[in-house]
Amino acid sequence: MGAEEVTDVIDPRPARRLDVPFQGFVVDMVSDEVDLGEAGGIVRREYVEHPGAVVVVALNDDGDVLLLRQYRHPVGAFLWEAPAGLLDLDGEDPHVAAARELAEEADMTAGTWDVLLDLLPTPGGSNEAVRVYLARDLTPVPDDELHTREAEEADMVVVPVPLEEAAALALAGKLHNAATIAGVLAAAIGRASDWETLRPVDSPWEYRKN
Repeated sequence: MGAEEVTDVIDPRPARRLDVPFQGFVVDMVSDEVDLGEAGGIVRREYVEHPGAVVVVALNDDGDVLLLRQYRHPVGAFLWEAPAGLLDLDGEDPHVAAARELAEEADMTAGTWDVLLDLLPTPGGSNEAVRVYLARDLTPVPDDELHTREAEEADMVVVPVPLEEAAALALAGKLHNAATIAGVLAAAIGRASDWETLRPVDSPWEYRKN
């Protein structure tokens, strides 16, 4: 097999739902029996069903990426992240969701949108699919339209960081949010290639769950 044949392929094995041990507000824990064929046999797999998410790498005219400082309880840490949000509205256009998250979390709108990359952050334990967008030509949200942030977002800090510095921080182990790291590095690669790596916002997204 050559490098030209290396591409992910959706090809689900026969499976049946055994149980839903936990149903949550956002995610469920499910248990399936999966037939892996003669070689792998029948196995039981438990995983998280997730509605999916969008992430926005927002670049201003100076080439800075907007990073947000937010508390994340599962890891007990304040992380620097790109604006992001769940696809928890059935059938919502992910580009629309991304634009909303950019406005709510970074107080910005964008005139130019592209797809940077698509991710499966933890395919061994969740079916979560994430689409990462590049947003450019930023404009501040008018004061009378600013979103009122709550909970972990209430004291969110937004900082512009030069893209090269953000990439260096990721490689130095200073950033840990997986989608943010992937998006920052993809943006750095994309800019170095004069953005030839970008895809249109309506590009197919086969792994989308909601």
